[in-house]
Amino acid sequence: MPRLPFRLPAWTATLAWKAAVFIAVMCCALAALLGVLVHVAVTNQTVGQARDRALTRLDDATEQYEAGGRLDPGAGIDPPGLPEPLRDLAVGGERGTMVGDHDERPTVWAAGPADGRRAIAVQVDYAQGARTIDGLDRAILGSSVLAIGATLLVGAFAVTRVTRRLHLTARVARRISAGDLDARVHDPRTRDADRHQDEVATVSGALDTMASSLQGKLLSEQRFTADVAHELRTPLTGLHAAAELLPPGRPTELVRDRVSTLRTLTEDLLEISRLDARSERVDLDAVRLAPLAERVVRASGGEVELRIVRDLVVDTDERRLERVLGNLVGNALKHGAPPVILTVDGPVITVRDHGPGFPGYLVDHGPQRFRTEGTSKGHGLGLTIALGQATVVGARLMFSNATWGTGAVAVLTLPYEESADGAAAGPGTAPSGTT
Repeated sequence: MPRLPFRLPAWTATLAWKAAVFIAVMCCALAALLGVLVHVAVTNQTVGQARDRALTRLDDATEQYEAGGRLDPGAGIDPPGLPEPLRDLAVGGERGTMVGDHDERPTVWAAGPADGRRAIAVQVDYAQGARTIDGLDRAILGSSVLAIGATLLVGAFAVTRVTRRLHLTARVARRISAGDLDARVHDPRTRDADRHQDEVATVSGALDTMASSLQGKLLSEQRFTADVAHELRTPLTGLHAAAELLPPGRPTELVRDRVSTLRTLTEDLLEISRLDARSERVDLDAVRLAPLAERVVRASGGEVELRIVRDLVVDTDERRLERVLGNLVGNALKHGAPPVILTVDGPVITVRDHGPGFPGYLVDHGPQRFRTEGTSKGHGLGLTIALGQATVVGARLMFSNATWGTGAVAVLTLPYEESADGAAAGPGTAPSGTT
């Protein structure tokens, strides 16, 4: 089997995590650099002082040896423990020093040539210097850890403040994209024009400005649509009355059909205007779903199979729910292919046909007014109204295509809470039927 690539957790992609890693790496690099510099400087100074003391003692020991006197403790000719490289250097006629260990203690050796093939050497205890360097290293490590921790806390606090503002801006942007055009960030840094703004405040202000501009344009379009539909309503009513007075015949039928289509379009535009303006009010009542579905099927005037899997009594707006189901069934009859099936399964109502299915844009983005696919007749308002009315009653309307076979599937899920004793569920299962 192919080996799956390793993926980091999702939280590692956040800005706060990236900033924390960057701050930690930079602090560690800076602490390591400063620690190395201080360590090298202090070590060179301490070792240099120890070497100077050792060379001074070597000068004194050499004078004592040449004068025939007794050497001081710590000095001798080829003493045991003298590092071999240093002895070879002294035998060769040169003086030198070396840091090493003698009797498990840090020692600085200094050696020089003596008579014959021997070397005179002295040793200086270096334990105090080694302890000083070890203590310095521990202090550097401890202070570096504290500095990195403090820097991470301060950096995390600063970055978190920025990311909170970014998250707020993102939430507002998602609310606007979902249709809430009243949503605003209202960053306090954008209220004072004389106050300098950072990049986050600039983005927040730009988002608020864009939302206000978009809201103004949409409101203007909604008012224009409502005004046009309202102005067309009166002359169309008169035109409809005049068409009824025409003598029977094919031309009269065509005129009446076009006038009826215009009246339906005008009423749909007025309904959409009310939905856009959010002026609709819900009239809740206890509604049994099976009889309502039967009325929708009878009113459709087409061959629709009704299946009642589980009947319920729900609190909803009966007129709006009937409007939603009527539009879904009408769309299936008009643009789909038989059999058209209306299924009531508790609070979930499904309308399915066996036609070519919904177009891709509708499944991905929902219905769009005045947009239809191919040569389909219609104005794209039926499903738009169904979605709007479903939203008004608090239901969820989803559009998809059948996973097996062909056909469009519209699923309406009504808000419903099952009671503890199941009393609200109605009489329970009813037999399937066909209308």
